[in-house]
Amino acid sequence: MLGFHGLRKLVSVLAVGGVLAVTSCSGGSGDGADGGTGGPVRVSVWAWYPEFKGVVDAFNAAHPDIQVDWTNVGTGPDQYAKLKTAFTAGTGAPDVAMVEFQQIPTFLILDALVDMAQYGAGEDKGRYAEWAWQQSTDGDKVYAIPVDGGPMALMYRKDLFDKHAIPVPATWAEYAAAAEKLKAADPTAFVASFGSDGGWLNGLMWQAGCRPYGYSLAKARDQVKIDLTNPACEKVIEFYGDLVDRHLMATDPFFTADAAAALDSGKYWTWAAAGWTPGYVAGSLKNTAGKWAVAPMPQWTEGADAQGDWGGSTFTVTKQAKNPKAATVVARELFGKSKQAWDIGLNKAFLYPLAKDVAADPAFTGKAYGFFAGQKVNEIFVPVSEKLGDFEYTPFQDFVFGDLLDRCAEAVSGKRKWNTVLATTQANVVDYARKQGFTVGR
Repeated sequence: MLGFHGLRKLVSVLAVGGVLAVTSCSGGSGDGADGGTGGPVRVSVWAWYPEFKGVVDAFNAAHPDIQVDWTNVGTGPDQYAKLKTAFTAGTGAPDVAMVEFQQIPTFLILDALVDMAQYGAGEDKGRYAEWAWQQSTDGDKVYAIPVDGGPMALMYRKDLFDKHAIPVPATWAEYAAAAEKLKAADPTAFVASFGSDGGWLNGLMWQAGCRPYGYSLAKARDQVKIDLTNPACEKVIEFYGDLVDRHLMATDPFFTADAAAALDSGKYWTWAAAGWTPGYVAGSLKNTAGKWAVAPMPQWTEGADAQGDWGGSTFTVTKQAKNPKAATVVARELFGKSKQAWDIGLNKAFLYPLAKDVAADPAFTGKAYGFFAGQKVNEIFVPVSEKLGDFEYTPFQDFVFGDLLDRCAEAVSGKRKWNTVLATTQANVVDYARKQGFTVGR
C-alpha cells in the first residue's frame, strides 16, 4: 500500500558502523511519567501507519490514565536514522517506536529496546502468528508486539489469462512458461516487473526455503549466520534473472506512477504481492478494477505448500522510555484487542493483521473485494501467514539488502552475471560483519 509498505520499500541503508561498540543510555524506568502532577501518564510514540490518528484517538479514549502523544517523524529509513541518532546519543528517542521486523536485531545490538516480558507482554504469546512472535522475541524476552505482515500470493490479470487460455501457474516452471505464452500473445507485455525491492526478494527466497541469516542476542551477541549462497537462495535470483535477460520480465521499480500505470494498462500480467496488496491496488488502479484475481504462490516443487512474507511491523518500547510499564501497555494495546483500532487498520489503512483472532474473523477472511471481482482474497492470504515458518535477520539487514540490490542492479544492466550476484553479496556482507566485530558462520 503506497504511503506505508510502498513508500518505505522495506529497504533502508542506515549507517550502522561499529554496532557492537555502541550502547544506548536508558532514560529512566520509574513510574512517575506524569511529572508528579497526578494526571495521566503521557507516552510518546513514533509511527507512520496510515490513518493512525484514529487509532491513537481510540486508545486515548479507552485509557484515561495513559495518553499517547503521537509523532510521524518520517517513513521507514527516515525514522530509523533518527532513532539510531537518539539511541547513540542516549536521548531524544520516543517511549514507543514502530519498527519493522528486519530492523529489530539492529536495535537490539544497540541495547535500545526494553524486554516487555517483565511488564506482562509474555502473556501475548499465542495471540499472534507464530512466525511473527518468533521474530519479535528472543528466548523468553519480548522485544516487540507484532501488528501487521505481508503473506505473499500471486495477483494476476484473470481476464487476460482467460482470454488467451493460459493456465494460472501452480509452479515456477509453469510461471516461466506462462511468461513465454503471454509475450507471444502480446509482445509489449511482461509477466511482471523485477522491482528491485529487498523485502520482496527476501519474501521470494523465504518461500523457496532459503534461510540465509541467523542471529540471537541471547545466545551469542557477536555471532551471526550468513548463507546467501545456499542453493535455495541462488535458484530464486537465477530464475528471475533469466526472465529479465529474456525480456519476459520488466525492470521498473515498484511503487512509482509508472509502475501503477503498467499494472493498470496490461503491461504487467502478474505481481507476486502481499497481504496488504488489496488496499494498495484498489486505491491506485482504476482502469482494471474487477479484472484481477489472486492465486496461491507458484511452488518450486509441484504439490508443495511453501510460503513467504513481504513486510511487516511491530511496536517496540525503547530504553529511553520514562515509564516502560505504561509504554508496554501502549505497545500491546494500541491495536491489541481494540475493535475500533482494527476497524481502522483493516478498512482504512489496509493492514494485514498478525493477531490471529482478527485474521480469522469472518469479517476479514470473508470480505469480498470489488477490485478482485468479488473474490474473497483473504481466504488465500490467511493460510499463508499460518503456514510461514521461522525466519531470522541480521543486526545489519539494511546493509545486506542494500548490497543485494546493488548487485542485482549490476546484473540488470548487464554488468554482472546473475549467478554471481549472491556470491558477491555474501563476500561483501561477511567482510562488513567481520569489520563490525562479528564472528560469521553458515
